[in-house]
Amino acid sequence: MFTFERFEIDPARFELRHDGVVVHVEPQVFDVLLYLVVNHDRVVTKEELLQQVWGDRFVTESALTSRIKAARRAVGDDGRTQRVIRTVHGRGYCFAGEVAAEEYPVRPHDQTVGHCWTDDGHRIAYATMGGGAPLVKVANWMTHLGHDLDSPVWRHWLHALSSEHQLLRYDSVGCGMSDWDAATYGVDAWVSHLETVVDAAGLDRFPLVGISQGGAVGIEYAVRHPERVSRLVLCGAYARGRLVRARNDIERREAAIDVELARLGWGRSDDSYMQVFTTQFLPDGTREQWEAFNELQRRTTRPDNAARFLQAFGTIDVRDAATRLSCPTLIVHATGDRRVPIGEAHELAALIPGSRVVTLDSRNHILTEAEPAWPVFVATVRRFLAESPATR
Repeated sequence: MFTFERFEIDPARFELRHDGVVVHVEPQVFDVLLYLVVNHDRVVTKEELLQQVWGDRFVTESALTSRIKAARRAVGDDGRTQRVIRTVHGRGYCFAGEVAAEEYPVRPHDQTVGHCWTDDGHRIAYATMGGGAPLVKVANWMTHLGHDLDSPVWRHWLHALSSEHQLLRYDSVGCGMSDWDAATYGVDAWVSHLETVVDAAGLDRFPLVGISQGGAVGIEYAVRHPERVSRLVLCGAYARGRLVRARNDIERREAAIDVELARLGWGRSDDSYMQVFTTQFLPDGTREQWEAFNELQRRTTRPDNAARFLQAFGTIDVRDAATRLSCPTLIVHATGDRRVPIGEAHELAALIPGSRVVTLDSRNHILTEAEPAWPVFVATVRRFLAESPATR
């Protein structure tokens, strides 16, 4: 962990903090700043920075310039004063602040982070944690590989899923630590991202866990790659998005309002817009969990990306793929789910041959650690994953 002035840059959590408060920066901005801090004792050339941050992907020098500008803004610097990040004309940049480094303690649930690239040149961040046979979690909305380790929203999920397996997970392009400038949103693109990640991780055959819209991606992937998916767990999942399953004009307008709320309110310091989503995902959450979910929304992506994700979720339709699934499938769903009604679980069960449904007594779309449904969910999933290959 590196400190300078009143800032900390934490590579293990992918966080920049000022007086202990997280400063929100996009992944590439964080990467540029971290590389300059690590190499504070020398001038870093533009070519080196481009290679380190973008790899073999071709980008113009203006992309680097914009990230430098954002990094300066994040640490209270600018191009005129250059108090912290100095431009060395004709060469590159150097970090002018006084940097102190301290060893970061290894914790039981720390992770290893890697990066891979999509066919259209976008970077995906993925992480592994735990030990044992592999288990892959399909990316779902609102994740951040670094932040989620300590978040009351996701940390208990990660600890449970990695306690008996080596868990592989990743952030969608447009979200978290992956590139935020996604060109395409939709099931086909998300399946391609999953293909890229498991190939980069060198996995051959594994069970999949799909939460919410990640379930639809898991279904499509399992149908396209039946030789690779041993089992499929669907949590709060659905075959049809809100627009597809809308039965009348009121429900279609509700889906459209969802998108507009994200576009208008994402990232505002006023939580009133965020709270609309929070009370749907965690209606029985504590105040701490609501605040954590609001923070998660701010941390994971930009308002335009949030709106584009929601638009794409609304048009999901994997009913045909679901009927062609051949792997054992477990469907787990909260009976009072406020975001995805329980009827969507029963539709999945009717579509997927030989699947089974386990209902949980909860209203939360994302189960919380303290509620009675959580240990039931964990035990159910562990039993299913431990079954012999012939068991359906």
